Amino acid sequence: MEKEKYIEMITKYSGKSSRDAFGSMLIEKAEKDARIVALSADVSESVRLKEFKTKWPERFFNFGIAEQNMMGAAAGMARSGLRPYVSVYAIFAALRALEFIRTDIAYPNLPVRICVSHSGISLGEGGPTHNSLEDLAIMRAIPHMTVIVPSDGIAAALCMQQFESVAGPIYFRMNRFAEKAVYQSQHHFEFGKINTLTQGENVSVLACGASVGNALEAVGLLAEQGIQAALYDVHMLKPFDEATLMYIAAHSKVMVTVEEHNIIGGLGGAVAECLAALHKSPHLVRLGIPDCFPNAGAYEDIIHHYELNGAGIAKRVKKELEYSGTVCP
Repeated sequence: MEKEKYIEMITKYSGKSSRDAFGSMLIEKAEKDARIVALSADVSESVRLKEFKTKWPERFFNFGIAEQNMMGAAAGMARSGLRPYVSVYAIFAALRALEFIRTDIAYPNLPVRICVSHSGISLGEGGPTHNSLEDLAIMRAIPHMTVIVPSDGIAAALCMQQFESVAGPIYFRMNRFAEKAVYQSQHHFEFGKINTLTQGENVSVLACGASVGNALEAVGLLAEQGIQAALYDVHMLKPFDEATLMYIAAHSKVMVTVEEHNIIGGLGGAVAECLAALHKSPHLVRLGIPDCFPNAGAYEDIIHHYELNGAGIAKRVKKELEYSGTVCP
C-alpha cells in the first residue's frame, strides 16, 4: 500500500475498536459493491450494522436468534452471486451455527465473510456460555476457511480492504472493547504476513487480536528493565505464515505466544505445529486461558487474573527467560 494511503487509513481509523472499524469499512465497501449484503441475529447494533441497516434496509437481513438458519441463508446468497457479510457474537457463530458454517459455507468454498464480535473473554460478565475460547481452534480445523484476528481498528480496516483477494470463506474475529492502539505511521502492515512491531534480541513475542496491544505495553515494561523483546502481530492464523515464523524461530531462544483463547489450538497451537517440524526449536511458552472455563466477571478483572494484561505478560516473559537460562539484566 502506498504510504499516503496508509497514513490516511491510520488517521481515519485511529482510536476505533475493530468492530467500529468493521461497521465503517463495510459501508465503504457496500457503496462500491452492490452485491454486498449484511446478515445478523438480533445484535445488529452490537456488531455495528445499524448504519448499514438504515442506509440499505433492502440489503440487510435479521434472522432473530436463528444463527444456523442465517448461515444457511448466507450460503444461498453467495451461490446466487451476492457477497454476504454475516455478523454475530463469536460464540454463536463458532459453536451454535458450526455445522452450517462447515457444510453449507466451507465445504463448497463460498465467499461468505463471517465477521464476529465479542470474542475471547470480552463479554466476561456473560460467563462460560458467552466466552469464545475455542473458536480459533475450530475455525482453523475447517478446510477452505481463512482465519483473521486484527489487533486494532486500523488493522481491521486494512484487512477488510484485502477481503476480495480471498476466494473462499473468512472468519474475522473482533473484540468487544476498543483495543489498545497498535498501528502507527512507523509500522508496516502486510496482509497475510506476520508483521514486526518491535525489534529485540532477548525474546520473541507473538500475539493476535486484542492481546497485541497488551503485549506492546509489556514490551515497554520489559525495556525499562533492560530486556529487549521483539514483538510480532500474527493477524492471520490460517493460512499461516510459516516462512516468517521459521525465520523468527531460527533467531530466537525463547518464543512466547499471547492470545485471548484457550492455549490449545489457537495461535499457540499454530506456532507449536510449525515448530514441531524443526530439528531444534526454541523454548516455547503459550500464554492464554489455561484450558478452563473462566468465571463470569469484568473483562479487565479476568485479563488481570490470567496475566494477559501488559504487566502480567511482562512478568511471565521475564520468568520464562530466567527459567530457560537466557541472560537477563
